Amino acid sequence: MELKKTQADIISTVEFNHTGELLATGDKGGRVVIFQREQESKNQVHRRGEYNVYSTFQSHEPEFDYLKSLEIEEKINKIRWLPQQNAAYFLLSTNDKTVKLWKVSERDKRPEGYNLKDEEGRLRDPATITTLRVPVLRPMDLMVEATPRRVFANAHTYHINSISVNSDYETYMSADDLRINLWNFEITNQSFNIVDIKPANMEELTEVITAAEFHPHHCNTFVYSSSKGTIRLCDMRASALCDRHTKFFEEPEDPSNRSFFSEIISSISDVKFSHSGRYIMTRDYLTVKVWDLNMENRPIETYQVHDYLRSKLCSLYENDCIFDKFECVWNGSDSVIMTGSYNNFFRMFDRNTKRDVTLEASRENSKPRAILKPRKVCVGGKRRKDEISVDSLDFSKKILHTAWHPSENIIAVAATNNLYIFQDKVN
Repeated sequence: MELKKTQADIISTVEFNHTGELLATGDKGGRVVIFQREQESKNQVHRRGEYNVYSTFQSHEPEFDYLKSLEIEEKINKIRWLPQQNAAYFLLSTNDKTVKLWKVSERDKRPEGYNLKDEEGRLRDPATITTLRVPVLRPMDLMVEATPRRVFANAHTYHINSISVNSDYETYMSADDLRINLWNFEITNQSFNIVDIKPANMEELTEVITAAEFHPHHCNTFVYSSSKGTIRLCDMRASALCDRHTKFFEEPEDPSNRSFFSEIISSISDVKFSHSGRYIMTRDYLTVKVWDLNMENRPIETYQVHDYLRSKLCSLYENDCIFDKFECVWNGSDSVIMTGSYNNFFRMFDRNTKRDVTLEASRENSKPRAILKPRKVCVGGKRRKDEISVDSLDFSKKILHTAWHPSENIIAVAATNNLYIFQDKVN
């Protein structure tokens, strides 16, 4: 499945809902596109799993902050679904400054036979009404409507990088570079500041918040990561302002690996709780790490995503790729993790077998129901026929955003402006 190309079409976030029946993408043009999974039919069993466009709407528009003379991009930074409570779906979407709560609902009936309005909707003169009618609902073509139910604005001085729905489903948090705010879904004009790392003197600023997420089961617990490669676990029961963390996860740096780029590549670009709530996964520039909540001094697992780039950090710094923010995701059972790389490659690591694979999301090898072949990158020396040299990797093709179906082996991979959906081979 592919979406076509302009700067505004570049996909900036991908997210399955809690059942996996819907998949939402946000793009740089401020649009949200929702895909719905096809229901299996008796005569087309193999078609189960295909996703088709369900709804498209403009979530955010470009704005201008006149006080600061700043343009506010319409780009969707994150989408988070709320669990479904009734026939409608609800999701949060955010750009750099404003979070919106959207309701997506279906209509297949329309009211007819009003007394005070004619069929075109114009008001009738009451003097001409001689009989009363009972309005009726008539069937109509299915229409999917997206309506903004809440707009949460004016709470962030800096750019929002994360939103996370709490397990109480009454509150959510939004995080920017220096602060994290807690919101109630019903209250749009005020939020509660739960983390503030802004120093009194901005010249003393040494780190920024890069990502934040609530615990999947404990509504009082959340984590946030920093540009220094550290993760802080906070408990909202301890104090109203969670500037003092409950746990602090940091791996001591290996002095032999110290270089000019050490600080940049140790910055954490994504943090995710496992579905069980026992582990945290973090992504930095070269690795994915899995941390046990009960062990703060080092990760229990470290996976090299593209270690062959270690010798290329100088040129990656010059072309700004070293600042790319890759996301990471768990599969439904927390046994496999997935994250993106360059050249439209993405990596999967099996935590049980310790096997890993590199796959490519490209138009050439993505014919419907084609099987993906593992890819290998060779560093120097002789190159085998099916390998690709590290020098010929395309750094403009990068997979930053991925999503994994909550219960099945279906993955969504955003490769710049194309969305690829892969699933396990069905025999």
